[in-house]
Formats: sequence, structure tokens, C-alpha cells
Amino acid sequence: MRRAFLCGDDALTGRNFEHRKVWVRERLHLLGACFAVAIHAYAVMSNHLHIVLQVDAAVSAAWSDEEVASRWIRLFPPREGADEASDVKRQALLADPERLARLRARLGDLSWFMRCLAEPIARRANREDQCTGRFWEGRFRCQVLCDERVARGHGLCRP
Repeated sequence: MRRAFLCGDDALTGRNFEHRKVWVRERLHLLGACFAVAIHAYAVMSNHLHIVLQVDAAVSAAWSDEEVASRWIRLFPPREGADEASDVKRQALLADPERLARLRARLGDLSWFMRCLAEPIARRANREDQCTGRFWEGRFRCQVLCDERVARGHGLCRP
């Protein structure tokens, strides 16, 4: 990050950013309800966060077109915010099978999940800090977490 605090006390400026944990928690709840992921655990640190999640793109592949459109609209509601605007957006999505296929794939994609987590938090923190520029230092990193079943069955991890 840009020497900025995500959460906690910044000894240099004397400011407290603990309220941003709520931003992260609320965003994770929304994303967990919209993406084909299971969020098993998370930890919000002063300048980064850890998330244990399981992505299952097969789940989004099984959703109806209406379900995909509804989930996407929850993530990206119309600017107008009215129910009528959501209905218009839903109908436009349902009328475009190619776009709907792209959105279905995005709802089962880790990179899109992280983008939808990081970007709104960064924008909100930049607004609050009255600055522009990158909030997060770089792209996320991921690591496979293995259990005995995974280690034996897939060879991804060494027992």
C-alpha cells in the first residue's frame, strides 16, 4: 500500500482506521453472496488482509441466466438505484447471451473476486484520505491450501 493504513492506528499521523474493517467485512459478505466462492476465514491486518476461500466455477455454470443477472446487478447496481433501473438492466443482460456468458465466468473467477473486493475499498479509502493513486501495493498473491484428501487425490501438495 502507499504507506497507508487499511485498519488500526497509524502512529505517524495519529489517525485510527479501525472502521475500515467493517468495509472489508461488508464487502466480503456481499461478494460471498454473489460469487461462486465459499469464504472460510479472513483476517484484516493493519496494511493487508488474508482470505481463505474456495472458488468453484462449476457452481456458477449451474446457475440460471436469471440468477447470473441478479447476482451481477447486486455487485454492480445501476447508478439510478431504482427498482425500474434494475429491471431494465436485468432485461438487457438476459437479452445478451454472450455478455451473460462472460459474467457467468467472472462470477466463478478468483481475479474478478479480488478486483471486486479491492477496488471499492481502495476508492473509498482514497476519498477518505483525500488522495488519489494506488491504495494496494500490487496484485494479490494466492497459495493452495491442502488437506489430506487433496494431497492424496490430486498431487497438488506434498504430504
